[in-house]
Amino acid sequence: MSGLALDRYLPRESPIHALDARVKFLVAVAFILAVSLLPAGAFASIAIAWAAIALASGAAKLGPFRPTRNAFFALPFVLAALPLVFTRPGEELFALPLGVFTLRVSVEGLVAFLTIASKSWVAVQAALLLAYTTPFHDLVDALRALRLPTIFVTTVSFMYRYLAVLSDEASRMLRARAARSGSRGGRSGGRLRWRAVVAGRIVGALFIRAYERSERVYQAMLARGFEGTVRPRASRALRRREWAALALAAALLASFEAAAHLWIPAV
Repeated sequence: MSGLALDRYLPRESPIHALDARVKFLVAVAFILAVSLLPAGAFASIAIAWAAIALASGAAKLGPFRPTRNAFFALPFVLAALPLVFTRPGEELFALPLGVFTLRVSVEGLVAFLTIASKSWVAVQAALLLAYTTPFHDLVDALRALRLPTIFVTTVSFMYRYLAVLSDEASRMLRARAARSGSRGGRSGGRLRWRAVVAGRIVGALFIRAYERSERVYQAMLARGFEGTVRPRASRALRRREWAALALAAALLASFEAAAHLWIPAV
């Protein structure tokens, strides 16, 4: 089991990579907000937003469909919105008899669910494009420069540094478990119940080890003068072209949102 890779940065020589991390973060957040505010059934607008992500990914020399391929991992989480298909009142599309119950699928509920799923899919692609074109440390510095809450930025920074450590610790524990288990037919250990008990003990031991290590790390940081926040690298003022990029992005997103609500038809 390999270590956990959190930084998805893909180095390229492109205008998007060269942009300041603060600009890219603000544009990505504004884009996700604009997509989330689209009305239900605005699939044409969502398709335009997806096309913009594909164009930006191509301009970043990542290939137009890399964010698209890697964003499908988030779709299972959208199943939380599936009950809308059966609970949203409206025109009945069809009914599913289930014994004493009958699930009635409405057109409005189906449109609402598909809208949420497609919005989430496009929003994840925007976040992935930001990760592909911005080193994680630059992104953390951008969050700090934008005056986000210090506790939030510090937590994100520590999460990046120590999740990989916990992943390696879990890998060693799993290797030790495999070394102490018999193998029959390619499967190690006993029955499913035994494997579940061992997995629970591993999780508990990992929690205890993580807590103990966090205490040792914190004491070491205090000994080195830690005062509750990581000192940021010196940040520079945004250049004119970066302000221009922000203004252009804001104007385009505002125009897109207005068009989506006024002129682009919804289903």
